[in-house]
Amino acid sequence: MESSRSCKSCKRKSLVRDDVSGSLVCSSCGIVQDFDNFEAQIGGISGPQGTFVRVGTAGSGSIYNYKEKKIFEAQRLIDELMFKLGFSASKSNEVRTMISKITEGEFGQGNWFPILIGACAYVAMRNDNRPLPIAEVAAVIGCDVNELGRMIHKVVEFLDLKLPELDVVSLFERAVRTCSSFTRVSKEKAERMRKQGIFVMQCAVKWFLTTGRRPPPVVAAVLVFVAKLNQIDVRIEDVAKEVNAGVATSKLRYKELLEMLVRVAQVLPWGKDITVKNILKNAPFVIQYMEMKSRLKPGENKSKDLQCFGFDLDYVLSECLRKEVEYGTESYSVENDSQYFEVEDKSGFQTVSVDDLEKLKVSQECLSMIYSNFLNDVGYVKSIGESGEDRGRKRRRGYEFHACKDWWDGKSEMSKKLLFKQILEKDVGLDAMPPSFVTGCLAHKKRREKINAAKLRIDKIMRPSNIGSGDTVDFCFTECIHAGKKRWKKQFDGIDWEDFIIETLLLHQVKEEEIEKGHYNALLSLHVFNSGNM
Repeated sequence: MESSRSCKSCKRKSLVRDDVSGSLVCSSCGIVQDFDNFEAQIGGISGPQGTFVRVGTAGSGSIYNYKEKKIFEAQRLIDELMFKLGFSASKSNEVRTMISKITEGEFGQGNWFPILIGACAYVAMRNDNRPLPIAEVAAVIGCDVNELGRMIHKVVEFLDLKLPELDVVSLFERAVRTCSSFTRVSKEKAERMRKQGIFVMQCAVKWFLTTGRRPPPVVAAVLVFVAKLNQIDVRIEDVAKEVNAGVATSKLRYKELLEMLVRVAQVLPWGKDITVKNILKNAPFVIQYMEMKSRLKPGENKSKDLQCFGFDLDYVLSECLRKEVEYGTESYSVENDSQYFEVEDKSGFQTVSVDDLEKLKVSQECLSMIYSNFLNDVGYVKSIGESGEDRGRKRRRGYEFHACKDWWDGKSEMSKKLLFKQILEKDVGLDAMPPSFVTGCLAHKKRREKINAAKLRIDKIMRPSNIGSGDTVDFCFTECIHAGKKRWKKQFDGIDWEDFIIETLLLHQVKEEEIEKGHYNALLSLHVFNSGNM
């Protein structure tokens, strides 16, 4: 019996069914037609099933089923991401075991599965107290940092883990090794930078610059500071990009670090002249002082032990009193004023010490004045070197921080990794409060003053008899420029938008304790714009 279908080979409608095999065969070319021996189910679910024959198989479909293929693809994706993150074979197996436990051996597919792999990788490294920035993991996976953070939180909760505190010092050491900006630095200078960076980083931890904040911007700030301290030209934008930190946040952390160092430098005789702009030039003295302070034990006489713990105060004063400024390998020979403050003994040898200076009774104002003159001379020499005038003197070739003497000691315990408790016990010349806490206290105090002022204004309006004849109400419009755009701000006796909001909340009987928190939008939605209260 011929079929109405055409042959797949010769396209002729000469197909007949073979009596033995039951397959369709072309009577013209003799080609057996594929996929034609399917038998429909007869008798419902319990009836006989047909067979779908595929070329190259034994008649039972694909070699792998869906579950095996899913697990194979998941294993391949895990290996690929672990290779990009630089994980070893043992660490990759640990991540694979963790994923298998979470998914109960099913693994998975979809957009969520790579995020799970990244979360398990971060947890595995963090559990071993090894640095791995979450931003770097998110960049490799190609997801948002917040989305990866939520997945990490779920993994930690499901596995009932207690991760150790993030080691920012290890994160800094890793950044020193991996940053391309420091690849050409010699090993000796890189080791010096590493120890200096550990010291400064742990000082930042003591000053709570890392409390409640993301570590990468602080790491970028310390990296830039240490690089400039060692005459390495780097840009904070480049360093922030390499450590996966925000540029604006890194600049803010760098400014906060400099401000803390300026506060420490106030104890020096010329401390009042030190600002954020010139703190880098004074940083060797400041860090030397901080290192000396950290090596002192509680209860020791700090003024007596300045010399024995390495802080050469005589050298500091000599550097400030003399007018000889060295620039690289070349120098300017200028008169040295420190000779007038040198003391000679009977044998003719010069012996200058802190006690001798105290006998001379040189006041801090005098030292500050001498240091100011020293800075003026530096500026004069710099202007001559840049303008090319006064050819009798050599031209400047780059400033070096106290090249005549190695100011860095590196013998303090703060140059080594310490526990958080040990860091807090150390004295580096400044005990600071967390910047966010100080800012919150100032904002809280400001809102309290605004609340009190608003209550007085409301009282004057509700009790006009208390207003004196001299009280007047004037409206004034002032023009303010914000972010390059002109805006008009309406002022009422110096009252801004925040004062009007506080008055509105007080009139709606909102508690003052709630207003002090500053959540104005929530309070307005709850008490003012809520239709149930209108």
